[in-house]
Amino acid sequence: MISGKEIHVLDRNAEFYGVPAIKLMENAGKGVAEFVIKELKPKTKNVLILCGLGNNGGDGLVASRFLSQKFKVTVFIVGKAGEIRTQISKTNYQKLKKTKAQVHTIQNIDELDNLLLQNQIIIDSMLGIGLSGKLREPYYSIVKKINNTKNKTKISVDTPTGLGTNMAVKPDYTITFHDAKNGMNKQNSGKIKIVNIGIPKKAEEYVGPGEITAFYPKPKKQSHKGDNGRLLVVGGGPYYGAPALSSFAAQRTGADLIYVATPKKVARAITSYSPLLIKPIRLARDIAKISPTLIVKELHDKNKLVIKDVKLIEGLIKKTDALLIGPGLGNDDETNKAIEKIIPLFIKHQKPIVIDADAIKIVGKKPEIIKNSNTVLTPHAGEFKELTGVKLPEKLEERKKIVAKWAQKLGVIILQKGLVDIISDGETTKLNDVHNEAMTVGGTGDVLAGIIGCLLSKKVEPLNAARMAAFINGAAGNLAFKKRSYGLIATDVIDEISTVLKEYLE
Repeated sequence: MISGKEIHVLDRNAEFYGVPAIKLMENAGKGVAEFVIKELKPKTKNVLILCGLGNNGGDGLVASRFLSQKFKVTVFIVGKAGEIRTQISKTNYQKLKKTKAQVHTIQNIDELDNLLLQNQIIIDSMLGIGLSGKLREPYYSIVKKINNTKNKTKISVDTPTGLGTNMAVKPDYTITFHDAKNGMNKQNSGKIKIVNIGIPKKAEEYVGPGEITAFYPKPKKQSHKGDNGRLLVVGGGPYYGAPALSSFAAQRTGADLIYVATPKKVARAITSYSPLLIKPIRLARDIAKISPTLIVKELHDKNKLVIKDVKLIEGLIKKTDALLIGPGLGNDDETNKAIEKIIPLFIKHQKPIVIDADAIKIVGKKPEIIKNSNTVLTPHAGEFKELTGVKLPEKLEERKKIVAKWAQKLGVIILQKGLVDIISDGETTKLNDVHNEAMTVGGTGDVLAGIIGCLLSKKVEPLNAARMAAFINGAAGNLAFKKRSYGLIATDVIDEISTVLKEYLE
């Protein structure tokens, strides 16, 4: 079974990988028609199809067109024809008008009782997945009429209208697409027939823009500063740029507030406008543009994270929604001990965590500190070996199994970075190949970690945050590559994050 949101992901990703939504709708409607013609083989020629104003209704419009070649078809649109919401449904309505099917709209609601009596086959194509709350009018009354009509063959398209509410169509059959939907069973959906509508395998296995459209939480108009994500980044030491890059990536992904807890030298570099402190100069200038919007917390030591800093960082737990730890921290023994103490504090408070770069090997030595938590680990192949002791093989299928095994064993999300990224929680595994070879430049991993951290701070589920981040980072990198070719640097990727969001969220 599959959830409504995952179906939306598949639909969008199918288009991204070469199968447009209008083709999926054509296949869905044709599948409904073929079920009626080939499997039901009804003696009656009278068919009534009730269509909603969205894509579920569009499926019914396509089915009506095919059925009208062999049956006397009547279509009842629950609304006015001009209110059909999606372009592909509008297109199929125009095609239907060229057939022999009779079309009625909500303006003819008084005729519905007679139409239900006159037609032996009643097809419900009004509302599909994604319904929440109670069924509203006029759907409530229409569903009640359908259920009160006896001795008819009733078929629902994809899901029965009102499924999961106190008033739902009770069909004899449900023709559903790709897979049965969550909550469907014989009692509420009748005999369930699954139709393959041509979603490509890659759309199932790989991430794409569908993750963004389905899972990115758009801010509400009435929200206030801090409501849309407060991220704490703990990083820096021998490497100045890493925590800055992660922070700026989180900002571009839409976090409201970013706290950066970092050693004194790094803190001063991040907040400085002087290009003398950071190399290359272009990176320094880019950092200078946006660093004043960060809330930078200087740690006790000039050069590294130390045990004394744990208490300071603990004081930031209530002020933040998620933690990113690792970028640029280095390998100092005292730093490692501090990491061991900081991670459990956030887990204790049920705050999600991204563990990146230098912090990953600490988890490898003490995996119990993150076991069964809302944690995302982002190892490349070498860091995966430090985490698990396992050297990943070359073959993708073998790598997938190993990553999934360790994700399940640790009870976390692993985003294993590589030629093909592998994202797994041990049960669900997704792949990502949207990126380019120029992204081997230093800092792009810090950008990815910042994107994940932002999404976690927005209360996105860890697996979905990792899936979405892998695509956003790669898509932004590809846009940067078009402009900069092999000369791109990490800040170029950051600059394109908002372009990716704009393309797929508006």
